[in-house]
Amino acid sequence: MYRLSFDDKQKEIDELKACITKTLEVVGEDTQREGLLMTPERVAKCILTFTSGYEQDPVEVLRSAKFQESYAQPVIVKGVEFYSLCEHHMLPFFGKVHVAYIPNGSIVGLSKIPRAIDILSHRLQVQERFTRELCQCIQDALQPQGVMVMVEAQHMCMQMRGVEKQGAVTVTTSYTGAYEDESLRQEFFQSVK
Repeated sequence: MYRLSFDDKQKEIDELKACITKTLEVVGEDTQREGLLMTPERVAKCILTFTSGYEQDPVEVLRSAKFQESYAQPVIVKGVEFYSLCEHHMLPFFGKVHVAYIPNGSIVGLSKIPRAIDILSHRLQVQERFTRELCQCIQDALQPQGVMVMVEAQHMCMQMRGVEKQGAVTVTTSYTGAYEDESLRQEFFQSVK
């Protein structure tokens, strides 16, 4: 995954530190107590890491490792872990992504699909958009016969607050082209079980 150089981000870190310090004060904390002295900086760096996906284009990352190949059967990458922040509460949601595409004269270096997942998940997201954007960026970059994406995730905004339902998993899918065919979708679902 893309690594931030925090030296290049000092202005953003300082701005975030001020906001986090104020937040701690508003909730009644003593920002000068030992355990909280470094908290604003740590949280600022976390936020910059968790939102580093805005700094890269996943389509370009995929295109950077595109190779001509006559293979025309589904290529499936399954069980890719991801972590993201829900844009509604800025709480984590996390899980696994399963991707399939049917090449149309070109394949992609396999590490680039997880890299695209990292880029898109390191933005403020909702699971539905994350699923659709990943599917569309693979379609745009590779122009395959079809793409299928399934995301399975747990949302801390459902577990820590609100309905407080532990272990609930949300599943979303998005597909293009050849995956309009229900039999291909069923084959995909069987392969990622």
